[in-house]
Amino acid sequence: MPVQYRSIIDEHTATRSAVGMFDVSHMGRLRFSGADAADFLDYMVTRRVADLRPGQIRYGLVTNDQAGILDDVLVYRLADADGAEYQMVVNASNREKILDWLNQHAGDYDVRIDDATLETAMIAVQGPQAISLVQPLVDCELAGMKYYRCGSANLAGHQALVSRTGYTGEDGCELIVPSEDAEAVWEVVLGAGHSVGAQPAGLGCRDTLRLEAAMPLYGHELSEVINPVQAGLAFAYNLEDRNFIGRDAIARFEKDASLPRRIGLSLSGKRVPREGCPIEIDGRRVGEVTSGTFSPTLSRPIAMGYVEPDHAAEGTKLAIDIRGRREPAEVVSLPFYKRPH
Repeated sequence: MPVQYRSIIDEHTATRSAVGMFDVSHMGRLRFSGADAADFLDYMVTRRVADLRPGQIRYGLVTNDQAGILDDVLVYRLADADGAEYQMVVNASNREKILDWLNQHAGDYDVRIDDATLETAMIAVQGPQAISLVQPLVDCELAGMKYYRCGSANLAGHQALVSRTGYTGEDGCELIVPSEDAEAVWEVVLGAGHSVGAQPAGLGCRDTLRLEAAMPLYGHELSEVINPVQAGLAFAYNLEDRNFIGRDAIARFEKDASLPRRIGLSLSGKRVPREGCPIEIDGRRVGEVTSGTFSPTLSRPIAMGYVEPDHAAEGTKLAIDIRGRREPAEVVSLPFYKRPH
């Protein structure tokens, strides 16, 4: 099993100012091969897969027939055209569900689906100095790699798949290595980061950072009762000239102005809203918080949630019921934080 590392949730600012590292071996990793692998994935994922070039990665969603979100995923194109092979990174809590869903729909496709989750581990290196930290450790041109690209590399004597990806809102990379090499690779990367103050960090830190960057998280902003339109994820689906599971439902939802919408909320007080807190206006409940935290970067509480569309406009004054006390909040544009380029 991949090595697990404890969460250090008081090192949030380290990732923004230098380098933060955390183990993300809780992600599932599925591999696809066969003559129909591209066509199969193109049917299963909301974004086009068939046009991916070797080394490209694409964020997309897996939806059901009603456009409910089963998971948000990354699809990697790994090999050359003669031996096309793909990888899908899924949330580990959804791994068995997604595997079952994929196998249900494989049908007559010439595709092989392999679960590589336990054979591999995934380590993320995130922050403004992440690329310069990892570059001397690998034999590929990481500094010149575009965002959402990947390539094979030798990392301190270990084979790795290196991708310019992450879920923190910062630049960085993710390293996928064989499970038996995970601890050795972790120690090499962590040792290289000592000079810039790199710290190991876990899900508490990651959750704060992705919320500051307004990245939706499955089980919070995304679920089987939420569709991509109301989640504000128009970039994550392509409807034109293609067919995929949930496509027609998404097209219908695009015309439905009555759905609750995902919003960002900023609070001026010190009390922190949490998932499930009611969002109100004039004492009437109009929505619910899906994620909330104190933002170390912005020095104030922030939250995301869903509200009735009439109250989703930027600048709308609302209140959040936090353990029986109503705290004033304002709808703000997302993301809360955007890294400088």
